[in-house]
Amino acid sequence: MRPLHCPSATAEGCVMIWKLHNNGKLLPGEVVTPDERLGWGKTIGLGAQHVVAMFGATFVFPLLMGLNPQLAVMMSGISTLIFLFVVKNKVPSYLGSSASFVGVATSIYAQGGNPTHVSGAMFWCGVGLFIVGLIIHFMGSGPIRRALPPAVTGAVVMLIGFNLAPVVASSYWPKDQWTALVVMIAVILMSVGLRGFAGRIAIFLALVFGYLLSWLEDLLAGPMTQTGADGTISRVFRVDWTKVASAKWIGLPPVTELSTWKLGSPDNVVGFHTPTFNFAFALIALPVIIALIAENTGHIKAVSEMTGKSLDDSMGRALAGDGLTSMLATFVGAGPTTTYAENIGVMAATRVYSTAAYAVASLFAILFGLSPKFGAIISATPSGVLGGITVVLYGMIGLLGAKIWKENGVDFGNPVNLVPIAAGLIIGIGNVSIVVGNHFTLGGIALGTIVTVVMYHLARLIAPKTLRDAAGGSGIVLDAPGMYSEQPDIGAGTAHEKA
Repeated sequence: MRPLHCPSATAEGCVMIWKLHNNGKLLPGEVVTPDERLGWGKTIGLGAQHVVAMFGATFVFPLLMGLNPQLAVMMSGISTLIFLFVVKNKVPSYLGSSASFVGVATSIYAQGGNPTHVSGAMFWCGVGLFIVGLIIHFMGSGPIRRALPPAVTGAVVMLIGFNLAPVVASSYWPKDQWTALVVMIAVILMSVGLRGFAGRIAIFLALVFGYLLSWLEDLLAGPMTQTGADGTISRVFRVDWTKVASAKWIGLPPVTELSTWKLGSPDNVVGFHTPTFNFAFALIALPVIIALIAENTGHIKAVSEMTGKSLDDSMGRALAGDGLTSMLATFVGAGPTTTYAENIGVMAATRVYSTAAYAVASLFAILFGLSPKFGAIISATPSGVLGGITVVLYGMIGLLGAKIWKENGVDFGNPVNLVPIAAGLIIGIGNVSIVVGNHFTLGGIALGTIVTVVMYHLARLIAPKTLRDAAGGSGIVLDAPGMYSEQPDIGAGTAHEKA
């Protein structure tokens, strides 16, 4: 397959060129490169496998952000097609919803924001990532590496994750604590006990398990008792498919109705909407750019290692492409996009790196996004299931910051690393805030990140040369896929070993 403007299958400058690999046959040990494809039947099968890999995270995270999962899945497909075009078909990747922004949405809602404010804040992250991509493309990665050394990057990722702990304790877990406990145990056991690809989608499998468990609880024990925000006590079923029954099989996602939107209300209608821009909310979101840089950089390094071909020349395009698609997705009301470690696992298992499979996966996602029935089923996920998943997920996000420190040998015996990062972590995790004037408060993730970055570089500036040299500071160095991914690479070794 090639675009109409390509005079031949080998024309220079063409974006979507897939040469047929070995007449469509795949011999044992062979590698299918990004610009190759197998027969269309096998390619469609591989595309479907990529859909399964990305599926859980792509709709779980919008659900946690109070956004529409049907719209998110649709935009993930559109975003992936755009990304493949931007990187000139060189980087096999699926772009789906990111866990990085769950804390952003939670903080904005806590300060009185609504879904349009969430989209507006996250839009600026797309702008920032796009600018970073342009800087790297034209100037190299030096400026970014100097500004964001591993000590800083790990701290920001950690405080983003651990900042969410109060949300689990106060919002998700109490609604159905016993179901949450069982689902939490299922996530842990599946993540460690399942082998191969199944282990990579443990969160998705646990969600399906929790859904079925909640249905059985309703069937055998009846509705549960729930206390509302106003103190009223009611009896509700864990699985409520009222909206599923009335949803159409085919159609576009709904349009957000802000007039009836209320935080935590089961009657919320969230879908297409344009962003509302607020400076205070933008400051909450912007630190996540650091995590997105880590995600994308880790993905490209992992693919380079597996294919044996350097993709450093595509780094800037990949970051800019992700920023561009994040801007597009948030502008229509979906969450921002990021690369997925789950899909790296599929490539490692199959040794097929063809971007044709990702194009097929994108078309599948767009078709799913055209089904309101599908979106209603996802939106009806029981609160206890979300409680069990988030208690593990948020902790994993935080610990991935420690993973960055470990893999880059950050020395916390050195006060240049220890002192400023200690201050930033406590501010971010504890939601410490500073009130500026009558209408502006800076705190939590935003203030923690600012203190971490600014004070780290100030500490390096005034520290003796011996301490400064010993502190390191070589920039983001990622050797594993998905440093801030939805599902960690549990017990899998290096990307090369997996391949």
